Amino acid sequence: MLLRPPLVIVVSLLLAQLSAAYSADVVLVQPGVVGLSATRLDRITQQLEKLVETEQLAGGVTLVARRGQVAHLTAVGWQDKENHIPMQQDAIFRIASMSKAITSVAAMLLYEEGHFRLTDPVANFIPEFGQMRVLAESEAGRDEVNTVAAKRAITIHDLLTHTSGIVYQSNTELGEQYNAAGITTGLLEESRTIGENMRALATIPLLHQPGERFTYGLNTDVLGRVVEVVSGLPLDQFLQKRLFGPLQMASTGFFIDGKDASRLATVYARQEGKLQRETRQKIDDAGMIYSPSYPVQGSGYFSGGAGLCSTAMDYYRFCQMLLDNGRAGHSRILSRKTVELMTTEHVSFDPEDLGTRSAGFGLGFRVRRRLGLAAELGSQGSYGWGGFFYTVFLIDPQEELIMVSMAQLHPSGGLDWNSRFSALVYQAIDD
Repeated sequence: MLLRPPLVIVVSLLLAQLSAAYSADVVLVQPGVVGLSATRLDRITQQLEKLVETEQLAGGVTLVARRGQVAHLTAVGWQDKENHIPMQQDAIFRIASMSKAITSVAAMLLYEEGHFRLTDPVANFIPEFGQMRVLAESEAGRDEVNTVAAKRAITIHDLLTHTSGIVYQSNTELGEQYNAAGITTGLLEESRTIGENMRALATIPLLHQPGERFTYGLNTDVLGRVVEVVSGLPLDQFLQKRLFGPLQMASTGFFIDGKDASRLATVYARQEGKLQRETRQKIDDAGMIYSPSYPVQGSGYFSGGAGLCSTAMDYYRFCQMLLDNGRAGHSRILSRKTVELMTTEHVSFDPEDLGTRSAGFGLGFRVRRRLGLAAELGSQGSYGWGGFFYTVFLIDPQEELIMVSMAQLHPSGGLDWNSRFSALVYQAIDD
C-alpha cells in the first residue's frame, strides 16, 4: 500500500526533504507534490499484481522518485511463495549487473583523486594484462586456437566501456576457455579471490582488439580489482567506506549475514510458461554458471560486475546521488563534471541492430541517444541498466526522475515487465 501523508504534513517536512534521500527513513510524499498522478502511478501496482496473480512473477518491489522525493514505493506478491512470506519493501535482491554502476563510480572516485588517467593501461595495476593475445581466425581444417598480439594495451577506459575484448562465459568462441580456467561469473561461490581470478583471466585471449567495439563481459570485475590495488583495500571495504556508508546504503553488500538472510528474496524461474522456485545449487545457463545461494554461502570473491545485493531504497539513494550531480545531501561524492562524463555516450552498441540504435554506453550505464528510435516513452540522455535476476533502474535528468524495479527471476521466459514498468512511470507525469 502506498503511504500518502496529508499535504499539510508534506509541507511541514519540505526542509527535511532537502536531505531526505540520504536519511535512514525516507518520507514518501503525495505524488502530486512532485508532478506525478497518484491514480496513474497506481497502474504500476495493478499491473504488478496481475503478474503475480497469473504466476508470471512471484513478487517485486517498485520505487519511483521525482525531484528528490519518493512518491511511490510498493511491495507486491511473495518474497517466498512456497513458505507464504509476503514481499516486503525492504526485501534484499541480488542486483547482479546493477553492481557495475556502483563499481564504475568507485573507480571514478579514485580517478578524481589523481591516481590514474582513464587512458592508463590496466597492466599498470595488474601486470598480467601486459602481454595480451587476441583471438584470430583459425586456418581451415585446424582445430587449435589462433591468436595474434594485441595492438595496444587494455586501458581503464576500455574496462568502463566494455571495449577491451573481455567477454562472459556465454560467449561461444571463448566461453569454454573461461570455464576451463575456472573463471567465475561473480554469481557463484568461489574459493579464489578476485585478484587470483583476474590473473587467470589475463591468460585467455581477447575476443577482439582493445577499443575495437562494445562487447559485454567481465570488464567491471577487472575494474574492481584495479580499485583494490589502487586503494589498498578489499573492494567490499572500499565500497562501504566511500559509498555505502556516506549514502546510508545499510542493506547493500556482497554477502548476506545471518540477521538479514530472512530478507533475501527467493529466485524463481519461468520455463515453459510456468513459474517455479529455483532449487538447483549450481546452474549452467548456456555457459553462464551461477548459483542462487551465492550471497548467503559467502566467499572471498567480490565481483564488482555482478556480486552485490541491495534493496530498492538503497539503490535509490545511489541513483539520487547521481541525479544530484554527485551530491549526497550536504556532501559531495563525485564532481558534477565526472557525472557528466559518466552519463555521456562513449561507445555505440551494434549499429546494424535496430533494437540497440537508440542507445549507447557511457561509463557504467546504458545512455539513451535518440528517443524516436526506441519506440518507447522516455527522454534523451536518460541512463540506467539491469541485472541478471530481473532488476532494473533508470535515471532521467530531464524529468528529475528515478525508477527502480526489483524482482528475482531467471530465466524470465520472455517476460517484458521491465520495459512496461518504465512506460508506466512516464505516463504518470502530470505537470
